Amino acid sequence: MRVAVIGGGPGGLCAAALLKRLAPDRAVTLWERNAPDDTFGFGVVLSDETLGGIETADPDVRAALGAESVRWDAIDIVHRGRTLTCGGHGFAALGRHRLLEILHARCRELGVDLRFCTEAPPAAELARSHDLVIAADGVHSTTRDAHRDHFRPTLTTHRCRYIWLSADFALDAFRFEIAETEHGIMQLHAYPYAAPSAGGPHPAAGASTVIVEMREEVWRRAGLDRCDEAASVERCGAYFAGFLKGRPLRANRSAWTAFRTVVNARWSHGNTVLLGDAAHTAHFSIGSGTKLAVEDAVALAARLQDGGPVDGALAAYEAERRPVVESTQRAARASLEWFENLAVHTGRPPYRFAFDLLTRSRRVTHDNLRLRDPEFVASVEDEAGIPPGTPPMFTPFRLRGLTLRNRVVVSPMDMYSAVDGTPGDFHLVHLGARALGGAALVMTEMVCVSPRGRITPGCTGMYAPEHETAWRRVTDFVHTQAPGTAIGIQLGHSGRKGSTRRQWEGIDQPLPHGNWPLVAPSALPYRPGVNQIPHALTTAEMTGIREQFTLSAAAAARAGFDLLELHCAHGYLLSSFLSPLTNRRTDAYGGTLAARLRYPLEVFDAVRAVWPADRPMTVRISATDWADGGTTAEDAVAVARAFAAHGADALDVSTGQVVPDEQPAYGRSYQTPFADRIRHEAGVPVIAVGAISSWDDVNSLILAGRTDLCALARPHLYDPHWTLHAAAEQGYEGTPAPWPAPYRAGSRRPPTGRGA
Repeated sequence: MRVAVIGGGPGGLCAAALLKRLAPDRAVTLWERNAPDDTFGFGVVLSDETLGGIETADPDVRAALGAESVRWDAIDIVHRGRTLTCGGHGFAALGRHRLLEILHARCRELGVDLRFCTEAPPAAELARSHDLVIAADGVHSTTRDAHRDHFRPTLTTHRCRYIWLSADFALDAFRFEIAETEHGIMQLHAYPYAAPSAGGPHPAAGASTVIVEMREEVWRRAGLDRCDEAASVERCGAYFAGFLKGRPLRANRSAWTAFRTVVNARWSHGNTVLLGDAAHTAHFSIGSGTKLAVEDAVALAARLQDGGPVDGALAAYEAERRPVVESTQRAARASLEWFENLAVHTGRPPYRFAFDLLTRSRRVTHDNLRLRDPEFVASVEDEAGIPPGTPPMFTPFRLRGLTLRNRVVVSPMDMYSAVDGTPGDFHLVHLGARALGGAALVMTEMVCVSPRGRITPGCTGMYAPEHETAWRRVTDFVHTQAPGTAIGIQLGHSGRKGSTRRQWEGIDQPLPHGNWPLVAPSALPYRPGVNQIPHALTTAEMTGIREQFTLSAAAAARAGFDLLELHCAHGYLLSSFLSPLTNRRTDAYGGTLAARLRYPLEVFDAVRAVWPADRPMTVRISATDWADGGTTAEDAVAVARAFAAHGADALDVSTGQVVPDEQPAYGRSYQTPFADRIRHEAGVPVIAVGAISSWDDVNSLILAGRTDLCALARPHLYDPHWTLHAAAEQGYEGTPAPWPAPYRAGSRRPPTGRGA
């Protein structure tokens, strides 16, 4: 077997060595256009998981890396002159130059043909003369670009500029430091990669990687866009003089750059395969570039060793690695966006700021940190005013005249089970069961204000006397059988997304018969050619719908609801006024954001006027449309400020579902950054939603200060007693998680197995 490797970084070298070691008769040739002692950057971080994979694949390389690595377990966070330390993390790093030397030596020892200072032939040419071509040619991969139509790469350039530097001393912890300058916020990421020594290639004091990063606009205001390498080093040293204590920073062909996330639809093309940064990138703030490349190499070598044709091995390699990479990229994106929006976080108290930073990727959580460093987490909780022994999710929260006993909300979930808008036994059992399950607030599904405002024929309403009576049956049950649980109603109008089938019959598909006419701000169908074209509302018709909202709100108050939420999200009527993608009006209700806000605010004001003054009102919004030209995160802050100024007690921050061609960035708690930003920039309480699935997530989000309440939907479908079970699993028995008297015997997990 003849193997060609393009690129002599750690991933390419590791792949070459492993393939040769596993099959010495393979002819493995590696091309690297730079000299063997050329390298960019300074230190690289390798996790214990990565090192374990290397040990399995090549114990000799693992032993050499272990002998050279610097290990530490603490993270220092420096903010506004105060250093906080969290331990128990576990890192290993070594110099990039030394890593390459180890891999060069191993390749030569095994008989790999290393061709330095030599440009590789095009991958297509190599593919004709080799059985396998490995393109490990980095983020600017020429192989990927040459076959762009097949690999279908997506490259996203992000908002910060950064530069890789070095310091001639070894830190004893990973260090994050924030500098609030006249130009804006700058941040430093630093970690040791060479231990102090009496001699050898490193200075006696050791060495550390130092990365300085800031938003593009801060970089330009500081004039760093006009600085050469020497001037950049000098300026960065001045910004972080306290950290350096008079010691210099050093460069190595260092240049300011913006990070690019690389995603490819395919990783292989015939017998050519992408590896490492050519296939994918993950932001350096979670230390994953070299790690992912080396893990790719280990997996690729193993799959080729399984036997069978090359194309099958490459498919198996991608199937194995893609889920891991995508998970890492989601965490990396969350981390880089946290740093991009650092100004949102800097005003937090020191321990909560540190906790927020440590949990930014959503992979490190409250429970995880409590295991690593319980004293640190106890200090965070003490600063937040959380009583000892109380999980953050079981602290109370007040909205106007309503005190919620904990931070868990049963999110609105359409059940499509009403008859002519009337909730029945199903709704009593569904909402009643979840009220008994321990959540502080149980929300109805979207309750429609008119028959034509329904999404489907199975949607509930509040537009007829029998509706009010039926809902009173539900609220009475909650208040008498689950005392202390609040129940809220979400009022809305479907707009252009109405007259469709029930979800399980075909989501967003028109009814096969019996359709009713739709209305919207503009005559734009939800799916052209599928959904009907809505009628563009006149101002007189808008007045009529506003009156429907007020009549429904007054009925909801009489029916005994504790909270009312106005649904201005997900592309329904009020939401479609807010989005520029769905509102093309040229009158006073279209155009600028202020004009697009006009009608939703008029409806809000009318509802607030009839809703009891002591009961809270919230508003659900889509904080982004996940589509070009749609609502942005900046728009969402402005929308939140407007509703808060009109008396909204909290914003329920969702995203998307406004246009069918949206491109959401799905992932764990993926919508919470929008809530976080609104909470701190608009100064209004928020409810976070979106893939919050564990009590650990809830504790983490509340303690970090990213949200005030967490709304969960699917976990409550899986387990109506989700909140009570969360308390039991954490060993918590306080009053914010009361078991109903008939259920108290089940408040502990039943014994299982042989011990039963």
